[in-house]
Amino acid sequence: MQTARSFYNRITFLYPVINVFLAGQRKVLIREVNKCPPGTLLEIGVGTGSHLPMYVCHDITGIDISEAMLNRGKRFESSTIKLMVMDGEDLSFPDASFEYVVMSHVLAVAKDPDRLLEQVHRVLKPGGKLFILNHFTPDNGLQYIDRAFHPVSSLFHFKSLFRWREIEGLQQFSLVKQTGLGTGSYYKLLIFSRP
Repeated sequence: MQTARSFYNRITFLYPVINVFLAGQRKVLIREVNKCPPGTLLEIGVGTGSHLPMYVCHDITGIDISEAMLNRGKRFESSTIKLMVMDGEDLSFPDASFEYVVMSHVLAVAKDPDRLLEQVHRVLKPGGKLFILNHFTPDNGLQYIDRAFHPVSSLFHFKSLFRWREIEGLQQFSLVKQTGLGTGSYYKLLIFSRP
């Protein structure tokens, strides 16, 4: 985790640009989350938190491994938003702590996606919802971009060849909704429930 933490601390200055690129996708994600009744929400990989004011009715706990990013996000803390340094693969919360878990562009950068999803399953209440926004290798011509980038993707701490149906940890959840985003549905918003 230390290597990933150092990497994300070093690229914090890029996040305003990255956030502009991801803004449209995040709006779709947060619009779906905001349709849910008020509840406790854990956002894993909250980054700089620039999108946090868009949530309307939830008590939010945002975690990230990067102290530098969370320091930028401190301005968004309030009575309903708290931020803390924590690794999603080693959550310190009690079982069944949250109604909702949100991961935006996190799953493909997790060292062990299945371990991350085990932890999510543990802290999500039965009947709770998991929202995942991520790039997933499509079954169209865009898959060749992922294949071309694969040899160097580890330098950027992410998996370029990444198909969601091949992630074993997702089998413990039930798919509720799938929305393709971007050209060729390269990005997907997946909503799962915890049985």
